[in-house]
Amino acid sequence: MTAPPPADPGDADLRVEEVTARPVHLRWRPLGLVVVGGTLGTGAREALALTFPAAPGTLPVTIAVINVVGSFALGLLLESLLRRGPDRGRRRDLRLFVGTGVLGGFTTYSALAVDTGLLLDGHAGVALAYALGSVVAGALAVAGGIVSGAALARGPGRDRSRARPDRRHDS
Repeated sequence: MTAPPPADPGDADLRVEEVTARPVHLRWRPLGLVVVGGTLGTGAREALALTFPAAPGTLPVTIAVINVVGSFALGLLLESLLRRGPDRGRRRDLRLFVGTGVLGGFTTYSALAVDTGLLLDGHAGVALAYALGSVVAGALAVAGGIVSGAALARGPGRDRSRARPDRRHDS
């Protein structure tokens, strides 16, 4: 079976493997991208958490900042990739490596849950504020990342007709 020609110059690196019946999540290359990216993201998070630990009974600011920064970066990445074309080739590789791998490993809502549980013992109000504040801040950060990704796609010198294929306006 031969691969059809790419519809977009950004898809020039499409491989025959990508047009076979085997799902992406069962292919070695995409799995490797996620594993390597996840290892790097988790390592970065752990290094920051060890460098800037939270004292017992205090807000775990480092984890909160990691989750907010990671949420913003994920929104920015995914919106930017979406506006550049279909999820294929290099765009898919970048999404899997950076989005699912690095940022998936970097952000940690399991630590948010554990930290909230630890704060509940004697600091219930702080625990509730931390949990709700983290989720709201994460949602606002991802929205900010999406808006920023859209703005970058519309930046000077960009062809606005390709900025978002599903929202083209024909005159």
